Amino acid sequence: MTSIVVITAGTSIPSSSRLLGERLGEASVAALAASGSLGQVTHIELRTLATDLANHLATRVPSARLREAFDAVCGADGVIAVTPVFNGSYSGLFKLFFDALDEGVMKGRPVLLAATGGSARHSLVIDHAMLPLFFYLKAVAAPNPVFAATKDWGTEGGKLERRIAKAAQEFARIVRAGTPAKADDDFEVTDFRELLGG
Repeated sequence: MTSIVVITAGTSIPSSSRLLGERLGEASVAALAASGSLGQVTHIELRTLATDLANHLATRVPSARLREAFDAVCGADGVIAVTPVFNGSYSGLFKLFFDALDEGVMKGRPVLLAATGGSARHSLVIDHAMLPLFFYLKAVAAPNPVFAATKDWGTEGGKLERRIAKAAQEFARIVRAGTPAKADDDFEVTDFRELLGG
């Protein structure tokens, strides 16, 4: 059974980030099924863990609910990460969760990035904020991230649905390709004195 964890950082009810996460999770399971793999989805709504995350930031001691969420990510074959756009970037709640994960948890783990915002002008948040974060975490980013603006939530089978399906197919392909890396493949940092020739 292939395990997919969907992490959403929406704060409203209903949440477009949660809705996008659900659609991506369903499409990913369908894409896995088309290739003969069974998939199951676990949803983590960070809104419900906000207090736990704040306490963890201050104490470095995770609550039972937060530990359960961390364990779900550690056991996932792939992660779908969805954030609303706040002030031109991912939300603080989104960043707080990934800051709280143990070092190396996302290393080699396939991740499908997605974001929601009021208009298409916010779509660059994936390239200028989310990608650098997940490159730093050494995750394997799927090649087709999804941004959904308010106007994208229209009729069934529209452009957003096609983007979701395409993203899910590529994500499923990466998830099927293998498990997260376990070996230590950190790059070596050149001593600054060597760079200066001294």
